[in-house]
Amino acid sequence: MSFQIHSIRKLPFFFFTSRSSLKVCSRISPSSSAFFSTSIVGEEDPILVRDYIHSALYDPNYGYFSKRSGSVGMLESSIKFNKLEGRRAYLRHLDKIYKQSDISWFTPVELFKPWYAHGIAEAIMRTANLSVPLKIYEIGGGSGSCAKNIMDYIMLNAPSRVYNSMTYISVEISSSLAKKQLETVGEVRSHLSKYRVECRDAADRSGWGDADLQPCWVLMLEVLDNLPHDLVYSENQVSPWQEVWLQKQRDSSNISEIYKPLQDQLIKSCIDIIDLEKDHTTGRSRAITAARNIWSKAFPKPRRSWLPTGCMQLLEVLHGALPKMSLIASDFSYLPDVRIPGERAPLVSTKKDGSSTDYNSYLDAKGDADIFFPTDFWLLERMDHYCSGWKPDVKDEASKKGKKRRTITLGTDQFMEEFGLPTRTRTKDGYNPLLDDFTNTKFYISVPTHNTK
Repeated sequence: MSFQIHSIRKLPFFFFTSRSSLKVCSRISPSSSAFFSTSIVGEEDPILVRDYIHSALYDPNYGYFSKRSGSVGMLESSIKFNKLEGRRAYLRHLDKIYKQSDISWFTPVELFKPWYAHGIAEAIMRTANLSVPLKIYEIGGGSGSCAKNIMDYIMLNAPSRVYNSMTYISVEISSSLAKKQLETVGEVRSHLSKYRVECRDAADRSGWGDADLQPCWVLMLEVLDNLPHDLVYSENQVSPWQEVWLQKQRDSSNISEIYKPLQDQLIKSCIDIIDLEKDHTTGRSRAITAARNIWSKAFPKPRRSWLPTGCMQLLEVLHGALPKMSLIASDFSYLPDVRIPGERAPLVSTKKDGSSTDYNSYLDAKGDADIFFPTDFWLLERMDHYCSGWKPDVKDEASKKGKKRRTITLGTDQFMEEFGLPTRTRTKDGYNPLLDDFTNTKFYISVPTHNTK
């Protein structure tokens, strides 16, 4: 859950690329450095694309994040934006920070501390039911700065009873980051009695225990982009979608895609939610439909679509464990210069000696490259409603009681102008990196309604 300096060759608003702290680790222990062609992807047992991405990012021995788990940085002090002349001065200051710290990335919470987290805290305070004790879960707590800054804000701005009765829980799979989070939050001694870290995988339902029926908040900041995705393929415009599986080629270390009929439940659910299989020719004449089929055979155009099955799985777990949760998620709404084909395709990038290299294929990621996806916020909202139990196409009248969630998607600038203090991140000439450089990022807020039983 973080941002890494990427490359000034990118568009001006894309100075940072997201990194997630939510790690769903593979339990497979590869036997050699060429683990993707020997153990993870085998000749006899093909795997789904999401399992490949799991391993490429989170394999405990060779995964991208496992090898870089100590690179999440903390600034010694907040950036004094009002003392910087403008954009150039800010970029020079940022470059200096990275060179001095020798850190791979800083989270936006860190770069804009405490103001970024204060905006989130204000959003919670305006919306929370303060008649019950406030409980906050953060998925992937990074260095702990978000938790500390939110608790600072509540301590200073909320009624004392709210702070004294609150609970803040970080769900963090990395033991080293869990330790760092406790140290950061512990800088304010009174926070520690209200804070704890649960070192586990948030997507594992068994780790949540019995469902908690009390209201709570869940934060997922730059988590969605690194969650595993699946890939489906269709050979032309009218052919059915197929699951993409990966298999090692015989007598070779290369990996090839193979295609199977739809059978995986997560994939099928995502396809249903997106309506990928829906026949949009309803109402057209048979002649038009026939002409369309002939055209697709004469000029076939293969289709590829990336499905956020990891997000789907996580939302199912959260709604099952915390049915009255309110959710705040932030992430990239789109990514520039993506070379990999398909809807919602990822950017696959590696950094070496200070320069970034983007790959043309996701199969080039073998533990040395990041794989991160844009978040389709329209689809995120649909999945959120679906996982909450609302099925708009169900004929049973008992299920037609309205949506169970109230949701809104805001640009980062809109969110911070509404809930934050944007004057605190503004430079002397009016340039504001938090508002001006994050035009491809959004916040998603989802709260339960009270009009259904």
